[in-house]
Amino acid sequence: MSNRKWSLGLVFLVLIFGYVLIRFFAASTRVDDLVQRIGRGQGVSAPAKHVVLIAQELDNPFWREMEQGAVEAAAKQGMKIDYMGPIRIDAAEQTKLLEKAIAAQPDAILVQGIHDAKYDQWIDKAVERGIPVLTVDADEADSRRLAYVGTDNLEAGKQLGRFVVKDAAEGAVIGVIIGSELADNQRLRLEGFRSVISTAPNFQIIDVRSSNISRVGAAKQAEAMLKEHAGMNVIVGFSALDAPGIVEGMQAAGRKNVRVYGFDDLEATRKGIAEGRIRATVVQRPAEIGSEAVAQLSRLFKGEKLPQQLYIPTAIWDAEALKSGGEG
Repeated sequence: MSNRKWSLGLVFLVLIFGYVLIRFFAASTRVDDLVQRIGRGQGVSAPAKHVVLIAQELDNPFWREMEQGAVEAAAKQGMKIDYMGPIRIDAAEQTKLLEKAIAAQPDAILVQGIHDAKYDQWIDKAVERGIPVLTVDADEADSRRLAYVGTDNLEAGKQLGRFVVKDAAEGAVIGVIIGSELADNQRLRLEGFRSVISTAPNFQIIDVRSSNISRVGAAKQAEAMLKEHAGMNVIVGFSALDAPGIVEGMQAAGRKNVRVYGFDDLEATRKGIAEGRIRATVVQRPAEIGSEAVAQLSRLFKGEKLPQQLYIPTAIWDAEALKSGGEG
């Protein structure tokens, strides 16, 4: 009798064990099925596209705004922006950064053009290795870059020229300060400006100097020009820090009746316009350049063809435009 009870107990334990084992496998199957359904419904997240943005100058306000626009757009497009640039404007260092970026094999590179044959070669190498390159702010048209996103710098120079002719209608003896003699965007702005001034009666450009994209440099050059040319009554600056620097140079030279025109939207430039020290500035949209460059990369990653140039419009801001909210 005891053997019978023992046998029944053993059978009962086996049945319980079997039941537990069956429930375990059933639960495992349901978990696997749930994971598969979640995977089908949501998909496995693709790794973020790695994009390198190389600035002309790391902490320049213009480039920081472009970085912000690019980073915000990238977050929405599944991309990650690595921002880098020389501490001070340095074409050789910029070229080295491009070389290093290519070695890191990112998914794309956004970079300013510097109008240099060696730079062209590095851009071409990137494209040959399957890394698309877009230029921003200044083009590198002789390279194999896929597109340019930024200001139409030739037209921006003409835009400022037309404003100066209208604003200083009686005529002007003009000094020009450019950010860098090596920068293609500066060359194009000057070319556009010259094309307008050269056809305007009683207007002439008497001197052109470089600030090396430095407020101190612009101040020194403006002071020197004003002391050398007693009849100079207009100075135009083509890079972001030039107009505030020109105002300081005027003060150092002891000159007051000089009309100053600048480029870009800096707080110091706005203040100068509000105080009547600066007549007007051409305003670019660096944040929009950054976001639009990322949008073009998104199109490219989807297999779409890009336009060769995508120009972001500029505006003239004077005192009246600033009072109405900065729409000129």
